[in-house]
Amino acid sequence: MGRVDPSSLLESAAHRRHGAAIVCGSARLDYTGLRDLSSRIGRHLKTLGARPGDRVAALFPNCHVFLAAYFGALQQGLVLVPINVRLAPREVRTILEHSGSRLLLGDPVLAAPLLQTGATAGEGFIAGPTGVVGDGVRQLAPVDAAHLYYTSGTTGRPKGVVLTRSNVWAHVRMTTVELGFTERDVWLHAAPMFHLADAWAVWTATAVAAGHVLLPRFDPAAAFDLVESEGVTITNLVPTMLMALVREAERRGKRLPSLRLLLSGGAPMSPGAVARVVDRMGCEYAQTYGLTETSPFLTFSLLGAGERGLPRAEQERLRARTGRTAAGVELRVVRPAGSETFEDVPADDATVGEVVVRGSTVTPGYWRDDEATREAFKGGWFHTGDLGTIDGRGYVHLVDRAKDVIVTGGETVYSIEVENVLYEHPLVREAAVFGVPDDAWGESVRAAVVLAHGDAAAPGDLVAFCRERLAHYKCPTAVDLLPALPRTGSGKIDKKALREPFWEGRSRRIN
Repeated sequence: MGRVDPSSLLESAAHRRHGAAIVCGSARLDYTGLRDLSSRIGRHLKTLGARPGDRVAALFPNCHVFLAAYFGALQQGLVLVPINVRLAPREVRTILEHSGSRLLLGDPVLAAPLLQTGATAGEGFIAGPTGVVGDGVRQLAPVDAAHLYYTSGTTGRPKGVVLTRSNVWAHVRMTTVELGFTERDVWLHAAPMFHLADAWAVWTATAVAAGHVLLPRFDPAAAFDLVESEGVTITNLVPTMLMALVREAERRGKRLPSLRLLLSGGAPMSPGAVARVVDRMGCEYAQTYGLTETSPFLTFSLLGAGERGLPRAEQERLRARTGRTAAGVELRVVRPAGSETFEDVPADDATVGEVVVRGSTVTPGYWRDDEATREAFKGGWFHTGDLGTIDGRGYVHLVDRAKDVIVTGGETVYSIEVENVLYEHPLVREAAVFGVPDDAWGESVRAAVVLAHGDAAAPGDLVAFCRERLAHYKCPTAVDLLPALPRTGSGKIDKKALREPFWEGRSRRIN
């Protein structure tokens, strides 16, 4: 099995693509410039004491320095830990401590408050010790490890997803084939590069010597201008971003002729929305499905040659589905047939089962969490926790999540993490957090709270309490104060009963 080699990728790209290949504001680099910047970052980390197998956290908005950091860290055998810039300081600290990241590399403004004395500056970055202290034994990552991406666990504890060099290279090969990536392409980094929704393209675009255009913070007008001026051909946007770009195109009364493919994932798109994208943007569209644990992509809703002759309404319906399994991925929709065994559901587009997968893009497991790893890989397959159907053409359609996950604007929120913060409030006796449909964001976060007897608190105060302790996208947009929470027969809080009034009349529970 192949392994991604950052040095050879950059050398090859430098030979194949001449002139500006990386555009970020006023900065324009060719691949030789990116190679040299990556090497300088790697050497800088080495002088700070980083050694192969060490985890190094990265805290950047989208920028050419972050792009170079992906390569520079791996060149030194380090495991990069990208961190969401929207997290609250204490959330960042939790990740630093759990990952054992002794060093933090980042944007000078964002990273400086988190660093201890001894930090040093480089070209557009600052790096230094985090103050994380080990247990006396230097714990190294697996030899093949490349990245450690954090996604909050359903227990409220963070889970670090290990992705190996082999995972990365397998995903490069798969996306090159599935998406037809070539050196003629230009990728727009519009979604955050600390998420795999965009970070996978760091490697695939470079492997084929395509161009990189970086947008530090998504803005539809700025994105439109960059696509137009830099000849962007392909990008991936969560639906809220994508529809904002479509509205910008409608406002200007223009198309973007350089675009050949728009990808979208993180939340479903209706057939009507897909038709609007295709009509206005004049390019191909594909829905994607994937997880951090799978590098990320598992399916694409790209139409086959035989499907392009179908009636338009049927084409739109297929494009709006979760998609068909990507090359190199084994995917099944199953139902339990025993404690460690399961059987495939009929391919009737009606029978619901859990999506399970395996293949060379799937994580080997969770960092420092053997129990979660064993649970996820029951029966030798990775259990996604997502429920769906499959049809005779192989199209998967997600209908619900087995766990109480909320996806708002493409960001994943785990209810227990938010509940744990609410329980820190002295007036909260019980709390339940769940997702409700939101036309703008797919879902929004809502909480139901029972206050301690005789106490009073305004819903707005509870929202503000959360916003002081969590990234704002995780916080409830509304809080319902109830005398009691509904419970199941076993005495557990019944979140289904809380959600149901908001989802009534909808055909699926993923908006």
